[in-house]
Amino acid sequence: MKKLIEKYFLPSEYVNRFSEISVEMLKNKNKKAVMIDLDNTLVAFDDSNANEEVLNWIKELKENEIEVLILSNGNRNRVERFAIPHDLNYIHSARKPLMKNFHLGLRMLNVLKREVVMVGDQLMTDVLGANRVGVDSILVLPIKDKDGYATFLNRRMERVVMKWMDNKELINWRENSGNV
Repeated sequence: MKKLIEKYFLPSEYVNRFSEISVEMLKNKNKKAVMIDLDNTLVAFDDSNANEEVLNWIKELKENEIEVLILSNGNRNRVERFAIPHDLNYIHSARKPLMKNFHLGLRMLNVLKREVVMVGDQLMTDVLGANRVGVDSILVLPIKDKDGYATFLNRRMERVVMKWMDNKELINWRENSGNV
């Protein structure tokens, strides 16, 4: 069971917030692109506006030739309202953890699997999908404790897996961010 959970649910790394992922960190790992979840990763699930922290982070990545793609299970209107004003590539209704749109993201970014990282706040969608495709993942804490209804069940399952990983000393991300 441990090998199965590690294979599918253990992120490559974990940090508290997306803004802790620096250009230097990405360049040191030879990453040319970031696929990133929107809801509760970049902004709260009920907020479609990018704040200054988000805009500065995206700007810094782009200025350093690191491509950014929003890969979200959110609906078209929600994702477009966020992505279009900031000239971001995006995939809405991605149905993560299914692999199809991870592969589409790789093609849109024109990168190899080893050159991209998936950043998200959910084991059951972001990390599982990335691991299934063979892409590195960075798990972040959710921006807001409250989630949309669809995420509620995922969070319940996630807590069980996280507790198991914590007991096996595989991850302790809620208290200490850092490498897994």
